[in-house]
Amino acid sequence: MDLQGQRDLLLLTEVERDGAVTQRSLAMKLGVALGLTNLYLKRLARKGYIKIITIPSQRVRYLVTPQGVAEKSRLTYLSMQYSLSHYRDMRARLRETLSLAAQQGIQRVVIYGTGELAEMAYLSLREMQLTLVGFVDDGQQESFLSYPVWRSKALEQWEFDAVLVADLEESSRYQAELGRRCVPDEKIFVLGPSV
Repeated sequence: MDLQGQRDLLLLTEVERDGAVTQRSLAMKLGVALGLTNLYLKRLARKGYIKIITIPSQRVRYLVTPQGVAEKSRLTYLSMQYSLSHYRDMRARLRETLSLAAQQGIQRVVIYGTGELAEMAYLSLREMQLTLVGFVDDGQQESFLSYPVWRSKALEQWEFDAVLVADLEESSRYQAELGRRCVPDEKIFVLGPSV
């Protein structure tokens, strides 16, 4: 799903939830300028997906039209398809990475990160009968999947064969932190870019 489709879906969802929503709050949710949000809303109105109604006191109310409901359903379906495809791709990449690690004799793995990718990594570890040493994340989270979450400093006391970096967006920062903790490069596994 492209960025425009994601924005349209968010706008249609928010307008359907609250017809009196302000453009300022929509702009904040979209992460774009107020003027751009105004253009997006006008484009949705031109396409017939929403109606913009002016009410007394210089206020505006938005209504999602039947065409808008159909478009929202279509975009929701596309979003779900994309999410499932992304999930399958990430699971395959995790299995491939962990299979390579297992072939190298790796058994004890630390997962660095506590997001959705870390959850998938944990499931993949269990499937491949590898041992989870622990979760590491320098954020504020105290537990993840019923396991305690440790700061990266804990790596200095742990015995492990590999660290799986389970965060695509922060992977370079995590790799740098692992370097500061004297974790050798050959013990660091990072998922490569999607093909």
